[in-house]
Amino acid sequence: MILEDYGIWMASGSAFMAVTLATMVIVDFFTYASNRYKERYIEEAAVELDDVLLQMPASKIFDVSLAISATSCFMAMAILGAASADWSWSKGIFIGVLAAIVSFPAPRLYLRHLKKKRLILFNQQLEDALLTMSSALKAGFSINQAIEEVAGENRRPISIEFKMLLNELRLGVSIDEALQKMVDRLESPDFELVATAIITARQTGGELTMILERLASVIRERMRISGRLRALTAQGKLQAYLIGAMPIMLMFAMSYIAPKMMSAFFHSIIGILMIVGAFIFVIIGFFVIKKITTIDI
Repeated sequence: MILEDYGIWMASGSAFMAVTLATMVIVDFFTYASNRYKERYIEEAAVELDDVLLQMPASKIFDVSLAISATSCFMAMAILGAASADWSWSKGIFIGVLAAIVSFPAPRLYLRHLKKKRLILFNQQLEDALLTMSSALKAGFSINQAIEEVAGENRRPISIEFKMLLNELRLGVSIDEALQKMVDRLESPDFELVATAIITARQTGGELTMILERLASVIRERMRISGRLRALTAQGKLQAYLIGAMPIMLMFAMSYIAPKMMSAFFHSIIGILMIVGAFIFVIIGFFVIKKITTIDI
């Protein structure tokens, strides 16, 4: 009898130790993975902040993402609780976690939106900047003085970028290297074309004023075609947003109209997997439509 009790205690102790060690390993793994993800998130956010020239610690972006994610989770659970007569914790937790995951990358998406708007504005101002540089070169100015003319016009964002280019030239960086850095920083195909033309003209001794005027004409035509394409594909992009939002709106509507039918999805593993699968296919469809309606010139 004593041996049996001793064996039971030994088995219980061994099981407890095994569960404790497994829990420690799992917690340690998730801690390591979350720290690695946070480091990578902060590094990528720092690059995106530099792209839009915002003086803000990258760690704050991560804190804002967590705050928005927690707020979205709470708001989604509150709205579902107010709209649905058949409330359950499983349904609330599922909707809350889903809202938190979807809203977490919102700050970085906003930074990318700012970068895209800034790039569009830069490309729109590039034509006038090239004509200004061409006029300065015709007046007998050097290429550095022509760049200084654009930098002194105080038209953001192009004047800021040209000021950074001018500062690098004043620090002794060669114009070829400074232009390449500006190309890498902006990721603008139009300016890459300009930089290549300037570098080639300097190496071969071409007529730079005529090249800049032709580039301004090419960029003007590209902007006209891009505007035309945006107008033609606007309906397709709107359809992508509507198709992406429709299942979510329909889920909330059905939770209010037929709560018993929707509760069958949230109270079974198969139902939850079906909802997750539906969201995955909606996201795939959204990006497919967006890819079709995005035309590069």
